[in-house]
Amino acid sequence: MAFLYLTEQGSILRKTGNRLLIEKDSQTLLEVPAREIETILIFGRIQVTTQALHTILGNGIELAIFTYTGRLLGQLTSPTPKNVKLRIAQYEKFKDPNFILQISKSIVAGKILNSLEYLRRFSYNHKDINLSNEIQTLTKIHAQVTLQTNLEALLGLEGLAAKTYYTGFGKMILGNFGFDGRRKRPAPDPVNALLSLGYTLVFNEIASLLDGIGFDPYIGFFHKPHYGRPSLAADLLEEFRSPVVDRLTLRLINNRILTQDDFYFHQPSGSMRLKRSALKRYFLEYEKVVNNEFPHPQTGEKTAFRRLFRVQAQKLTQAIMQDIQYTSFHYDR
Repeated sequence: MAFLYLTEQGSILRKTGNRLLIEKDSQTLLEVPAREIETILIFGRIQVTTQALHTILGNGIELAIFTYTGRLLGQLTSPTPKNVKLRIAQYEKFKDPNFILQISKSIVAGKILNSLEYLRRFSYNHKDINLSNEIQTLTKIHAQVTLQTNLEALLGLEGLAAKTYYTGFGKMILGNFGFDGRRKRPAPDPVNALLSLGYTLVFNEIASLLDGIGFDPYIGFFHKPHYGRPSLAADLLEEFRSPVVDRLTLRLINNRILTQDDFYFHQPSGSMRLKRSALKRYFLEYEKVVNNEFPHPQTGEKTAFRRLFRVQAQKLTQAIMQDIQYTSFHYDR
């Protein structure tokens, strides 16, 4: 099953039989059987016919619509039956402060540990770059997570850890790309633009997955509900930021797969954007990362990040339905 990224501005997504095709200026750019598609991601000014929507929904295909810069506008999902028992249990756990604190600790600890492992591995391979201060600070913060007795203190630790990590992340950037800290909206530089795009893609995958399993994606635990935001997806995203998106970002710029010439500054939004050809290249590299198989660090079994999104979602199901403690994925490669 494939993920289909549509970026050709002014094109139209149509259907013929049970096949979907992309047309522009009366020319067919792509034609693919609907049964082979799992998710369609639309970026920018692309039209979708009503007939194509019928085929998309009839085949259970997820449709996500983004701005051209990668900001998620919304999703279209077929009305599959929901796991009512899971949702009821999720709402009950949302009212349990002890459960919220414990699962939030696991989420924060997992995020910090994966960030820490990435700094350690990079430092080992690049001994000329001094990351000792960041590594020591993150190690101390990680040790404090389990000692916290309230969510506010945990949020403070998570914020300090993120600031420390991104300081180290900036040192890991080789070449002429600048980065003076995480900036979201707008993304003032290419590195922040790449981080935001990657986080959005993983976030969207997890949100769709949670909805398909039967969760209410908008009811999170570490991330409090916020109008229009699938907060539960934001919870699960945390442990995958460093292993998936940050590593991909550094590989793209440190290996010169993307260069400064692949970006342009969009004056109205104040944000850096990838040029069209570079955006297509980015999606190819992203798919390689999420589908590439590797031995699971804890079990040794072959896995891939896209599979792990589902594994962690199932762990969350067990935590809610069976009171099995949730454990974040630990990536130490």
